[in-house]
Amino acid sequence: MFKPIRWNRFLPDMLRIQIGFAIFGLSIAMLIRANLGTSAWAVLEVAIAQILHLTPGTISVGMGFTVLVFALLLREQIGWGTIANIVCIGPFEDLFLAIIKPVTGNLALQIGMLIAAIVMMGLASAIYIGVDAGAGPRDSLMLAIQRTTGWSVRLARGLLEVTVVLIGWLLGGPAGVGTVVFALLIGPAVQWGFKLFKVEPHRDLELELEDG
Repeated sequence: MFKPIRWNRFLPDMLRIQIGFAIFGLSIAMLIRANLGTSAWAVLEVAIAQILHLTPGTISVGMGFTVLVFALLLREQIGWGTIANIVCIGPFEDLFLAIIKPVTGNLALQIGMLIAAIVMMGLASAIYIGVDAGAGPRDSLMLAIQRTTGWSVRLARGLLEVTVVLIGWLLGGPAGVGTVVFALLIGPAVQWGFKLFKVEPHRDLELELEDG
């Protein structure tokens, strides 16, 4: 259930994956600060953060480990990158949330932040997926659901994210038009990142991006 570690490439892979996580954390912070709606998981995490009076990054870490437990129960293979994903993205997110101020009443800037965040998340995903050290916990759960149910990756991803965003919205999370825009554009953004960095995704990820 655990991908073997390539020790001869561990240090450069760790550096590369941290760059990807930093950009990913920045993109989430920009989505939140743009105030137009965030990704499905961020909707839920921000909602829980508001309820518990904790930072979104802290909730992201806790949510990552919670999701990982379910993926492991479904016997999905993970790697050291899966753990690094959980531990590192949340702190980067909180760091950039502390730096970037919320934007309201400036639609042009808000739209620019939303689009820039989606592009950066596509690039970040290509960077850390290209290390091939294991999928993130949320993707691991999605693939575990697909494998155990026989559903398509598109259906597994869709149902999971609709459920997450619905719960987050009911809890008062920042769902909005940006959430819809994100859902429509994140797949093409990641595909573009793959082409730019010449990343060869696994077949499951190819299907996810084609369908998503």
